[in-house]
Amino acid sequence: MSFRLAHLTDPHVGPLPRPRLRQLFGKRATGYANWRRGRSRSHDMETLAALVADLRLQAPDHVACTGDLCNIGLPSEWDTARIFLEALGTPEAVSFVPGNHDAYVRGSLEGLLAACGAWTADDAGGGGTFPYLRRRGPLALVGLSSAIPTVPFVATGRLGPRQIAAAESLLRTLATDPSRPARVVMIHHPPHPGGASPGRDLRDAALFSAMLGRVGADLVLHGHNHVASVAHLPGPDGRAIPVVGGASASARPGAHAGGHGSEAARRAAYILYAFSENGGRHVVSATQRGIGAGGTVTDLGPLTLG
Repeated sequence: MSFRLAHLTDPHVGPLPRPRLRQLFGKRATGYANWRRGRSRSHDMETLAALVADLRLQAPDHVACTGDLCNIGLPSEWDTARIFLEALGTPEAVSFVPGNHDAYVRGSLEGLLAACGAWTADDAGGGGTFPYLRRRGPLALVGLSSAIPTVPFVATGRLGPRQIAAAESLLRTLATDPSRPARVVMIHHPPHPGGASPGRDLRDAALFSAMLGRVGADLVLHGHNHVASVAHLPGPDGRAIPVVGGASASARPGAHAGGHGSEAARRAAYILYAFSENGGRHVVSATQRGIGAGGTVTDLGPLTLG
């Protein structure tokens, strides 16, 4: 029997509460102005609720959420984010990594993790420390944080040498584990060079990709671009590592919720993976479920992982 993992990303949970004047400093001021000018109309909470309801009906064995629960990092958004994660499932059933909007200004990420750290808890205990390792069925989930505060109009991410080295150690150890788990890496920013445009990219994507080339992984999940996408990185054994990005789970039908790609690729959706084993190797298949032409949640077809 296969193990099923659902991947949902970039919900940008709203509505955005009206901030106090003293909270509109620096990047928050421009972010709030952008929200009022149009970004709020790109994200639809009814669409998000329909996706979450469908996800729960599919009853996956685990859920991966790759960031951007928040919009401009207001303290009032942290409880909203926790309520959203509770709707997805218990901390045992859902693994979360933060995105750039979750670290919008200094202190935002720390506040969010204080409210939602249970969904980032390592199997060894504690939460809010990255990378973390969670073993679920045949999977070994390695959660990374690329979320850093940046100046206005910049949405870059960074892992840093300590986190990359720790992730390499985890992945190398898992590669020799007698149980041979499927190693699934979770990160918000596209982790490969060229995965996002300058000013929105992962600053140390080349270093991270080189690390994966040394130790390998079975699957890398990310968000950030608001587009369903599949890329590949070379692994140490000659097999390509699938790098899969998800569309925004709250993208309003017909609205451009950010990023690039076709209208179909930007349609609000989540991805459902099935992991099975064949000849000692993990076999992974993926399908999208999202908003169809009729406005209801439906099967959008398979993703070719290669």
